[in-house]
Amino acid sequence: GVAFDRVLVYGLAGAAYGWITSDPVARNLDGSPQYGLPMAAWVGLIIGFGLSILLMFKPHLAKIIGPIYAVAEGVFVGALSKMYESLWDGIVVQAAGATLGVFFVMLFLYRTRIIKVTEKLRAVVTAATLGVMVFYGVAFVIRLFAGSDSVSFLSSPSLLGIGFSVLVAGIAAFNLLLDFDFVERGAKQGLDKNFEWYAAFGLLVTLVWLYLELLRLPYTGCNPRGLT
Repeated sequence: GVAFDRVLVYGLAGAAYGWITSDPVARNLDGSPQYGLPMAAWVGLIIGFGLSILLMFKPHLAKIIGPIYAVAEGVFVGALSKMYESLWDGIVVQAAGATLGVFFVMLFLYRTRIIKVTEKLRAVVTAATLGVMVFYGVAFVIRLFAGSDSVSFLSSPSLLGIGFSVLVAGIAAFNLLLDFDFVERGAKQGLDKNFEWYAAFGLLVTLVWLYLELLRLPYTGCNPRGLT
């Protein structure tokens, strides 16, 4: 719908800004490469997270919060994408293409009713999503106190790392089905424009999540730039 198109445009604009204004490759005093995200990216992430929590309690503000979230999260995604691209040649195109592919495949499966969104499917996907979010929260706390290498499989191209990334990307893909169902049910019930913006926000959140999971899917098919 119009709301999703606008939110997507805002998100792409934010991503373009994050990409253009970021220079994540720096150098240590000894000349070795140092990688990180600029402050604007972290600010965008924090704002996006805070707005997503706020919208859970104030869904009627979706028309205002949705575009702001899209821009803020876009800045983070754009900067993160540039950092990954600086390390792995072609990874952003690969992840973006895979995201679009998954989106259209899941839309086809939904529209043809090859996969039907039942109460059981909705409950399973919701439980799996909450499980992933809890795991990421615990992993973040562990890394905060024990160091970034304490949960190393999350970013390693090992069999376990790849398997976990594929599993989480699959859960994100199934969340698209819930988003499509949410939009369809809302349209049938004749809900107002605020609902359209809320649905657009939810769909964008899922797409960003799916893209980030595919972006960090341990780098298969991409060549390291080998910066020294």
